[in-house]
Amino acid sequence: MRILVIEDDRKVAAFIQSGLEQEGYAIDVLHDGAGAGEQAHAIDYDVVVLDLMLPGRSGLQVLRDIRARKPSLPVLILTAKDSVHDRVAGLDGGADDYMVKPFALAELSARLRALLRRGAPRENVLRVADLEMDTVTRTVRRGGRPVELKPKEYALLEYLMRNSGRPMTKSLIIEHVWDIHFDSVSNVVEVHINSLRNKIDRGQPLPLIQTVRGVGYILRDTPP
Repeated sequence: MRILVIEDDRKVAAFIQSGLEQEGYAIDVLHDGAGAGEQAHAIDYDVVVLDLMLPGRSGLQVLRDIRARKPSLPVLILTAKDSVHDRVAGLDGGADDYMVKPFALAELSARLRALLRRGAPRENVLRVADLEMDTVTRTVRRGGRPVELKPKEYALLEYLMRNSGRPMTKSLIIEHVWDIHFDSVSNVVEVHINSLRNKIDRGQPLPLIQTVRGVGYILRDTPP
């Protein structure tokens, strides 16, 4: 899952980014409202965390920009403005949820998961052949056997399962599973693909994670 955090307080932004990245999310951060609407439109985000008091362009203006172009993109307002008037303005302006600072990261994470479940038509249980992923409990099984995954392995597998049957290039994988500015010459994708293969495909008659030469990787339930 890929999240855009728009927060001018760099310490708060770093706290959010660090916490959510440990859960396997790919996080992009902006520190002002100028250009935020454009970035939310240009990149395929799953949810936006938006502060209201931003330099360059206010949070409500950014929210209007997002709603004009991506009306279904979930947006959670995270702000120090805690009056009823501010809450009403934010929700009436198109926000899907509203949280007040100070906040607990665990609650923010739970609310984001709720928005992801509530948002698009997204399946909570993904299946490809005998591989099953429950995105609510964040558990994975192959042939009924539990598979223990690290956060980035889980995020990579979820991306491949949501796009099963379609070849995914290395650049697409990096954009959706890692940060937008990730070093594209790194072999991190290959390392994580190999790790997933060891945990999911080793000893199985049909390997689900397959290499598409010259393109990237595909997860499918048919032989190469």
